[in-house]
Amino acid sequence: MEKTKPVASSHQHKIIPIQLDATFFFERAVQSMNRYHYDKALKYFRKAVEYEPENPVNQCNLAGILSEMGKYDESNAILQDVITRIDPSMTECYFYMANNYANMEDFETAEQALVQYLEKDTEGQFLTESEEMMDFLSFELERPTQITSIKSREGLIEHDKARELLEEGKFVEAVQLLEKIVKKFPQFAAAQNNLSLAYYYLGYFEKALSTIYKVLDIEAGNLHALCNLAIFYQHFGYESKLQGLLQQLKKTYPMQEDHLFKVATTMGILGEHSTAFRLFKRILRTGDSGMDPALYHYAAAAAFNSGYAHEAEKLWQRAQNLDPKSDIARFYLSQMKSLQTSDKKSTISYQYHLPFEEQFRQLENSEEGFSQLIIQDPMVRSSFFWALRHGDRDTKLQVIQAFGIIADSEIENMLR
Repeated sequence: MEKTKPVASSHQHKIIPIQLDATFFFERAVQSMNRYHYDKALKYFRKAVEYEPENPVNQCNLAGILSEMGKYDESNAILQDVITRIDPSMTECYFYMANNYANMEDFETAEQALVQYLEKDTEGQFLTESEEMMDFLSFELERPTQITSIKSREGLIEHDKARELLEEGKFVEAVQLLEKIVKKFPQFAAAQNNLSLAYYYLGYFEKALSTIYKVLDIEAGNLHALCNLAIFYQHFGYESKLQGLLQQLKKTYPMQEDHLFKVATTMGILGEHSTAFRLFKRILRTGDSGMDPALYHYAAAAAFNSGYAHEAEKLWQRAQNLDPKSDIARFYLSQMKSLQTSDKKSTISYQYHLPFEEQFRQLENSEEGFSQLIIQDPMVRSSFFWALRHGDRDTKLQVIQAFGIIADSEIENMLR
């Protein structure tokens, strides 16, 4: 008898191939880290490095998880390779190494690594932590630490003043001060970063872009610069460049809260709301900013924009409890029903202030006086400048009319 040959079914299930690359294993590692499954995270980070061995971010991620697991020697070997071969601009590796050596109670070598960090790093990201470690090492070694200079302190007082001017919406003054700082200290990456933002707020977009490129020439892996660059690419409509940079940022797993916050806010601005929501939740869960109402607003905006209205409502309620005098959370809570039932999909701004139209309405009815609030309140002033640069035609006309009442020197410079 002839055997019947099996015939393949014409209704076979379609199999979607999995793209096994560095991004795939990085994402698996992050999931494992979030669940505190460090052994799995280590395995996945190792695979990510195998696929992209020259990527310094992957290497630092691997060094970070090794340090978390107490494998300090292996962690330091990787960090040393990054700083000497892969990307010498990543001076934060010296700080990570100092931490590892301190945990190994090799205080002499920890001190050497810490001094290298302080003398070479321009950003000052870990300056406070370094000073604390210096005190600890001095105690253990029973002598003061010998250090000739702290590179990140150069121009620091003037830079702090410039940051205050930015926060107050005094962008013209900020630009004038920052231009002086970077002329004197051209390697001061943080000042260059803030100068690029000030140019952007003033509408000098080409200057903003060229300044960011200068930062990346100084330090190719500068996370703040890369985030700013992504926002600029979006503004200019450089879609292909934006997508490439976006994928790079998504592969980043920031260990420090300020880096995590920068990536989260950037993802929100770029419309990657689900990623932003995941990162903001991580800050709230593991960071030191649990009492900051603004952070709860950012997380609420990301949640709402991702389609999680119930989560957003809870987060705005928390913001309201932390800042009961503010109208911001109260306004969004009052608008929840209309926002959800509206035919037009609404996107909530991540900025911690009321929508411009609502601010304008409240200011017109304010007993304190419309012009006095714009003069005295830096948040109101800053949002008006933002609306002037980025709002629609009707919004810009409203702002110009309001500024016409005040016409101080800062506003005159802005309108020229």
